[in-house]
Formats: sequence, C-alpha cells, structure tokens
Amino acid sequence: MCKINTLADKSEILAYLEADRLYTAYAIGDLEPGMFEQCTWVGAEKAGHLQAMALYFRGLKLPALLLMGDVDGLRAILEEDALYPEQAYLTCRAEHLTLVRDFYTWDEPTPMWRMILQPARFQPVNGDCIQLGVAHSDQLTELYALGEGNAFGPSQVQQGVFYGVLASDRLVAAAGTHLVSRTYGVAAVGNVFTHPDFRGRGYGTASTSAVVAELLRLGIRDVVLNVGQENEVAVGVYERLGFECYCPFLEGPASAV
Repeated sequence: MCKINTLADKSEILAYLEADRLYTAYAIGDLEPGMFEQCTWVGAEKAGHLQAMALYFRGLKLPALLLMGDVDGLRAILEEDALYPEQAYLTCRAEHLTLVRDFYTWDEPTPMWRMILQPARFQPVNGDCIQLGVAHSDQLTELYALGEGNAFGPSQVQQGVFYGVLASDRLVAAAGTHLVSRTYGVAAVGNVFTHPDFRGRGYGTASTSAVVAELLRLGIRDVVLNVGQENEVAVGVYERLGFECYCPFLEGPASAV
C-alpha cells in the first residue's frame, strides 16, 4: 500500500528526478523559481522510498501532467483525482498507457523521442543567424502561427535562448528553447520552425545549432529535445548536430474519464 503525499521539498523532488535526469529534464527545469510555484508535485511512497511521482504544471493554457515511476504508485496517485484537471497535456512512458486509460480518455497519444546531446558529440553547423531578443517577439509569434503545435509564449524569449534567420528584415526561420535552467544544468531545445517558402536551405538546422552552441557556452551540461517518432527528417537533422535518441515516450491532450 502506497502513501500519497504532496511534495514541497525541492531537494527531495530533485533526488527522485535525478534517477532518470534525461527523461525528467523538463520537470527539473520546473524547480526554478517562478516555475516551481505553478507546480503540484505528488509522490507515492512505500517503505520510506518514493516509488512514483506526478507533476501537474498549471502554467500553460492546457495544464501539463507528467507521470514518472512505478505503475502501482501512479495508480494510487491518480486515484486522488481532486488534484488533477479535467483536461491535461499528458506525458508518460509506454508502460503507463493502460493505467492512464483508466483515468483519461487518450485515444491517440503521439509517440515521441527524447533526444539528448552529449557536449563532446556536438557537430555545429554554421549559418547566417542572429540572436533574437524581446524586440523580435512579434515576428516570432507571427512565424510560429504558420505552424501547428508550437508551444511559444513571448516570455520564453526573455528567459531562454533564441536564434533565427532574417531575409530582407523578415524572420523566416527560428529555433529556441522551452526551458533553460542554469541552476540545475538542463535545457530543452524547441520552437524550431522555418517558413514554408524558405525550407530546404538549412536555416532551421543553422538556427538550432546556434541555440545549442550558446547553451553549451552557458555551461548547460544536459541539452534535450522532443521530436515525433514519425518525423524522420527532423530526427535526421538533430542527429547531424550530434543528438541521439535516449528514450521513447507518449504525449498529447487527454480528457478525464
């Protein structure tokens, strides 16, 4: 029988997350001030040890729910249904899928790869990129509006690292970060997008390379990213830069049963 507790001690939470640091990198970033206050962390404890953990992050329009650890422990956590939203963007491992469907309607979760970069494996690609700042927020918003599934908010520019390519003063490609935690040495690359009229020129690759180079310069030791398993072109681009597939997982919007 697991004991369910809401967790507030960062050191206790971090100790659990460090057991699989590369899978839990986004959660580790949520320990940063300003992010931590938007989180609810719930653990399932057995014989004095955490067996599972769920992170509910309220800082997005669609709240995020990340599941980690033992299936029985997660079942005990999810049975505390008052803690969780009716709608959530859910992330878990494949072994959790059957359990999740007892609590959420999740017809078509997206199979994803967590890719990671060991600094020594980085293969930079040069390009005519510039670093983007707050002054480029409107252009970034306009560019990302052309795509689907880009989780971008202007505040990410101020808090993260963004690079892009301009053509006649128009932003036509960009890459950035979802999170940067210098405290814990993790960062997640994301928001990679090229205008449809400018694809095939290497702009996205060069922009991503510039972001990674800056993160490594800042001393980030674990750089990760998420990519759909079916997106073989993107996987190939990231592999060219030195990324490698670390683990599969599932994600997508889900509704409570």
